[in-house]
Amino acid sequence: MNTELRGTFGMVATTHYLASAVGMAVLEAGGNAVDAAVAAGFTLQVAEPHLNGPGGDMTLLVAAAGRAPEVLCGQGPAPAGATPAHYIDLGLDLVPGTGHLAAAIPGSTMAWLTLFRDRGTKSLSEVLGYAIGYARGGVPVLPAIHRVIDGVTDLLRDEWPTSAAIYLRDGHAPAAGSILTNPALADTYERLLRAGGEGDREQQIDAAIAAWRTGFVAAAVDEFARVPQMDSSGERHAGVITGADLAGWAPTYEPPVSAGFGEWTVYKAGPWSQGPVLLQQLQLLEELGIAPGATGLDPLELAHTTLEVTKLAFADREAWYGDSAAVPLADLLSPDYTASRAPLVGPTASMELRPGRPGGRTPRLAEGIGRSLDLPPEIGIGEPTVARDGQTKGDTCHIDVVDRWGGMVAATPSGGWLQSSPVIPALGFGLGTRLQMSTLEPGLPASLMPGRRPRTTLSPSMAGRGDRVEMAFGTPGGDQQDQWQLGFLLRLLLDPRGRDLQRAIDGPSFHCTAFPSSFYPRESYPGQVVIEERFPDDVLDGLAARGHQVVRAGRWALGRMCAVARDPITGWLAAGADPRSNQAYAAGR
Repeated sequence: MNTELRGTFGMVATTHYLASAVGMAVLEAGGNAVDAAVAAGFTLQVAEPHLNGPGGDMTLLVAAAGRAPEVLCGQGPAPAGATPAHYIDLGLDLVPGTGHLAAAIPGSTMAWLTLFRDRGTKSLSEVLGYAIGYARGGVPVLPAIHRVIDGVTDLLRDEWPTSAAIYLRDGHAPAAGSILTNPALADTYERLLRAGGEGDREQQIDAAIAAWRTGFVAAAVDEFARVPQMDSSGERHAGVITGADLAGWAPTYEPPVSAGFGEWTVYKAGPWSQGPVLLQQLQLLEELGIAPGATGLDPLELAHTTLEVTKLAFADREAWYGDSAAVPLADLLSPDYTASRAPLVGPTASMELRPGRPGGRTPRLAEGIGRSLDLPPEIGIGEPTVARDGQTKGDTCHIDVVDRWGGMVAATPSGGWLQSSPVIPALGFGLGTRLQMSTLEPGLPASLMPGRRPRTTLSPSMAGRGDRVEMAFGTPGGDQQDQWQLGFLLRLLLDPRGRDLQRAIDGPSFHCTAFPSSFYPRESYPGQVVIEERFPDDVLDGLAARGHQVVRAGRWALGRMCAVARDPITGWLAAGADPRSNQAYAAGR
């Protein structure tokens, strides 16, 4: 078990060592946290193509020194033509998990460029140069990349030849340890650079944004989306996304949602994401006497209570969160509502999905979701499960940066996976498939609606005391993100030995699967807890005795946390990264 990194100059923690090295190089060259995060983010698009890409999406929090954080929404909405009637007319009863029909307006690259223009200091070539070099010169094929490509080899070879040209070698997945290049993507990055000509910094970035929204990127997306492609429905469909959709959307800044936990305030994106569930979990725990400063907490009681408040918070997510309806967030986070929900935590494991009635409203759940299925052995233990047709539960990556001035970024880019949509040959990347999170059933917060964001699981976090932001953290993991982050926070803030980011990341973890998955087939497993075997036997056996269906996931299986921090009094910086993935790294000095 390692201790956190400590220093005073700058810290970077990401889910891939190349991105961490790039971010630190930018800090060393005089860049700020935004410069470093943007360079790392573009590097991840190349280094982890199975977890994110230029055509994907992102949720991001940014905080300047001494200022409250802001959310930058890089989650693109549904295109104008993405009406439920269109999908139903095609004979579909859900949005496919792969292919063009699942494409929301791509938001991650636009968000990176927007953030960089507004808060960065370096030139565009200085931050894009690393990704260009890796795309042209190559990145190592990690075992996880090999497994994902191997899982969709038939699809790429038989149906998506533009993807096969990049990701297959003689019709097979490239071996782990070999080199993966993407010259077409390098060309795209270079065209974005050239779009700015000889203008100043802001003019160059604005020109790159215009080239994306209304220039060569939008034109290539429009043309390729008209070509029917095989998707997870088993049929070939053209997309509904157009160049006009890209031209009509831009990322937006918005205030975060926040809630207290003892003396701490935790900041999240709004209920178009799943972020507020972490706030609901924390408030329920504090109502039940579990908060910073609490002593003598029994490990079994803590684990049981955490699982039960998680079920309550995620039941509310299922009934109330989404961009297609007015979310009663003030009621969901109110002290009275929290106090009314806390008594539902009993001494034994609950087996029902129990959304609440904020403000007296009646909850409504989508029909047929939350089916109880037998547990696949690979559920929730890291990399996404990928079917032969490319259908995937999804996973993602994460970046945290703090600079010597106290600026912070927490970003969770995702989507645009190599397995989600065929590569657009003129660009070197495919589109994201976030619309698969939406339902065709009308009248729900997460119903498909043109111009509205699909509810995303992407959920970075910040936390601080008073008006000072002190931590940025997050993890990949779909529905597990705000469960693994909760465990990290509890281990960090309840530790009687004091706070240590790495120790909190390394501690044994668990999550429950008792609510409907955000991904097809939206299964749930009432009462089930997936837990690492490093927990003591009395905790594992005690949870089973309380009615939890305990699934042992191995000793180091659950989580891919990253975190950075700054002590506002001393100026000391800290960072940690999860050893479970064998590729996340923290760097700093």
